[in-house]
Amino acid sequence: MTGGGLSSRRLVRLRDLLDRHVDTGFVPGVVTVIARHGHVHVEAVGRLAFEGPGSGTPMAVDTICRLGSMTKPVVSACVMTLVEDGTLRLDDPVDGLLPELAGMTVLVDPQGPLDVTVAAQRPITLRDLLVGTLGTGMVPAEPGTVPIADALDALDYSSPDEWIRQLGALPLVHQPGERWMYDVAANVTGVLVARATGMSFNDAVRERVCDPLGMKDTAFSVGAGNTDRLATAYERDDAPTGEPVVEDGPDGRFSRPRAFESGGGGLVSTADDVLAFASALLAGGAHHGGRVLSRPAVTLMTSDHLTSAQKATSGFWPGYFDAIGWGFGMSVRTRRTHLGPSVGSYGWPGFYGTAWYNDPAEDMTTIVMMQRAHAGDQTMPMWHDLWTAVYQSIDD
Repeated sequence: MTGGGLSSRRLVRLRDLLDRHVDTGFVPGVVTVIARHGHVHVEAVGRLAFEGPGSGTPMAVDTICRLGSMTKPVVSACVMTLVEDGTLRLDDPVDGLLPELAGMTVLVDPQGPLDVTVAAQRPITLRDLLVGTLGTGMVPAEPGTVPIADALDALDYSSPDEWIRQLGALPLVHQPGERWMYDVAANVTGVLVARATGMSFNDAVRERVCDPLGMKDTAFSVGAGNTDRLATAYERDDAPTGEPVVEDGPDGRFSRPRAFESGGGGLVSTADDVLAFASALLAGGAHHGGRVLSRPAVTLMTSDHLTSAQKATSGFWPGYFDAIGWGFGMSVRTRRTHLGPSVGSYGWPGFYGTAWYNDPAEDMTTIVMMQRAHAGDQTMPMWHDLWTAVYQSIDD
């Protein structure tokens, strides 16, 4: 048995699985971190890129990756620091700082015309933003088939103020508090944080979360001189020739400051930094002497806040919430269905194949970092295999 109650013999299965993902050309490299009982086990396989810059650099715990939706839990932690210091209240309307969202209307038919609406029955609150129940969000639909989906896709991200203005001019899809909807709430939260603090969203996250926890590589763009550690991101599908297609390279859009710092998916980070964040939550809000939140705040963040009615009508497909709920910006495991995270585990994956989960019952954090578009989808067989490999390695 290796440290942390993990079997060194069984961990070979995890290493073999990661090797297969690299050998088959799915990704050029991947890093997995398992931290348990104070012991940290790292498996780093492959390189930062298939070709060009990074192709000679091994993947490591300080490799910078685009977090995608793994940004959301960090944003929620930042917001909770504002709740704790009295700047914001969970059940206050957000109208005061976001007047663009005052007096909202709601579609009569979520798939119908944008001008057939009723008045919102109540204002949007900060709690709605954190739980994803503000009434609008991602609407999966083929272009040209659902008017609100097209309108949301057309929002202008040239500045936070312009984006929130355009969002506020659209009707909500559902009444506030009625259903969980994905993604948009986190971007609204970013605008709210910037206005509440009087600084850029990036600076607020750095000051309130990253600096206290020593997360030196976590930001909304890669710092100067560090792009050589940024892994290349690839498209979901290869070219017809079989060659991998670059979605974003080291000199791409994350290599410079962003006009819109997206709370829904704009951060870059490293496995080291994510481990510091995850460890702080698992320990009740502090890490290596740096406290960002109280233990009660962490408990609130990582509890399931969705009602049975919300779960029955929400999600990406029927039954989406059968075994999970939603905390503040992350999922919470409510039922164990596979060899994987225990009931009460919390965390979230990201668009490019990153994932992070804390399992309090096992005193364990698991982090996965790779860079391929849409690879964070936890229904993919590769994720079932990965969680099986992680959890079968427990040996105590």
